[in-house]
Amino acid sequence: MPEHTTLPARSEIPVEQTWNLESIFSTPADWDAACQTLEGMLPSLAAYQGRLKESSQVLLEAIQKFEAVGTLLGKILTYASNASSVDTFDQAATARAGQSRGLAARAQAAMAFFDPELMSIGFDTLKQWMKANPELAFFAHYVDRLEKRSAHVRSGEVEEALALTGDIFSGAFNTFNMLNNADLKFLPAEASDGTKLEIGQASIVALITHPDRAVRRSAWQNYADGYLGFKNTFAAILTTAVKQDAFMARLRGYPTSLHASLEPNNVPVEVFHNLIEVFRQNLPTWHKYWRLRRKALKLDSFGVYDIKAPLTESKPVVPFEQAVDWICAGMAPLGDEYVSILRRGCLEERWVDRARNRGKREGAFSSGSYGTNPFIMMSYSDDVFSLSTLAHELGHSMHSYYSRANQRFLYSRYGLFVAEVASNFNQATVRNYLMRTQTAPNFQIALIEEAMSNYHRYFFIMPTLARFELEMHARVEKGAPINADILIGVLADLFKEGYGDETEFDRERIGITWAQFLHMYMNFYVYQYATGISGAHALSQGVTSGAPGAAEGYLDFLKSGSSRYPLEALQQAGVDLTTPEPVSAAFHVLAELVERLEKLLGE
Repeated sequence: MPEHTTLPARSEIPVEQTWNLESIFSTPADWDAACQTLEGMLPSLAAYQGRLKESSQVLLEAIQKFEAVGTLLGKILTYASNASSVDTFDQAATARAGQSRGLAARAQAAMAFFDPELMSIGFDTLKQWMKANPELAFFAHYVDRLEKRSAHVRSGEVEEALALTGDIFSGAFNTFNMLNNADLKFLPAEASDGTKLEIGQASIVALITHPDRAVRRSAWQNYADGYLGFKNTFAAILTTAVKQDAFMARLRGYPTSLHASLEPNNVPVEVFHNLIEVFRQNLPTWHKYWRLRRKALKLDSFGVYDIKAPLTESKPVVPFEQAVDWICAGMAPLGDEYVSILRRGCLEERWVDRARNRGKREGAFSSGSYGTNPFIMMSYSDDVFSLSTLAHELGHSMHSYYSRANQRFLYSRYGLFVAEVASNFNQATVRNYLMRTQTAPNFQIALIEEAMSNYHRYFFIMPTLARFELEMHARVEKGAPINADILIGVLADLFKEGYGDETEFDRERIGITWAQFLHMYMNFYVYQYATGISGAHALSQGVTSGAPGAAEGYLDFLKSGSSRYPLEALQQAGVDLTTPEPVSAAFHVLAELVERLEKLLGE
């Protein structure tokens, strides 16, 4: 029997493949000292309670103290959570991550008086103060946001209690994270020649894109079976999270969890429902794609594990440094400054943790905080898919870089609704560049495969999970039962509609997909991938076509942070997501890709 291949331990990874967390704190001892410093700052912050009404100057001092605490807390959280994410077997890192969450809850409790006390001062008085004190003028947008959500802000005592529950309410998220990334084990995939390949969160993407169908099938089945083996535990964790969402929505006076997620960002719920409607209207495009893939792969039947099978034997090899070069070339329309920052971050400042190791968390993400570099976690595999993931996460990171560089702490974190715009903008723009410059048919096919894989995740999986999320929250809000089999059944029915009659339907394994996504623990986040990709394509088209002011408008969007409402920031950049048109246009791009692939395969 051929040898069972394994992922390396974290200690075996070359340092150049890891991110530079030492740029935040040189040692864990320095991190400990920062925690002690923050603990010492909290009493002086809490001392402003009851004093904000004294004058505009006292309010300004309180804001400055709040920003100082928030800046240090962000560094503490980033260092701890990032170290734990790349090695979930590192118990010391796990302990620091837990300690940082507890500290964050105490800091938030110390600041909980702030919004209720501002409301007690009165919005008219606050506006007068901002006019009279130029140093306070920046606070206008914060006050406007508070005024719009004032009906949902509770008393100081209640807000403090809610802040203290932050660490406790992260329990579902953290339990999922540890079960999913540290404790969950999978049977190995098996190749046609009997070689066994280890399945882990850092390797599953490479396995389900493997040219050997036996590898893809066994990897997909064994991965799903790992989750099915703990279906009741995963169901209990998710049910707890959904109940927490419903509790918070009710406590704050929102009619549903969906309203509680969207309204604080001034996003109407119609944006969510528009997306779902356009998605359902365009399902025939997906059905056509499944048929095309089955024909191209010369298969009698088509399984979910064939969706990312390579369509050619010549798979482009894209080393990390080459990926950086192509991404930089693709993003050139945004100017030399943007490109030089991105290149330096990837090749000199070690923003990217690209290693594939045991214990590394699933997926990819961008992180960081005010006063740190952006950081990217991914598992790079020397292919077009990894190139695209890197471009995606660099979109997040450059968004964060520009937001933090151009906004003070208060507005440096952009909202979730716009978070997926910059990431998908980078993917679309780099893909456009490669389509124009890498003209070999096999490379073109690989590019379309990557694009369709991206669309599959963001324009098929995520909208389906959004429909599932809406159903689960509705069940909790009306007191209907939930268990593992109900969760599996609901999602299986939704996927059946999406896969149609073109795909083998393994009901249990497809239905357990909800257990595989950390996004389910972020109240109504998943739909924003689809709105994000829609906005991104519209903005990318303007920039790559050289439309007057498009690049400048996009960079202004990146720099705005949360100093504007999300929809307003996007409208100023050139796209209106209050209407279904951008989503429909993005589906049109999807349909064109399917037609282009059909032509290439025919040739």
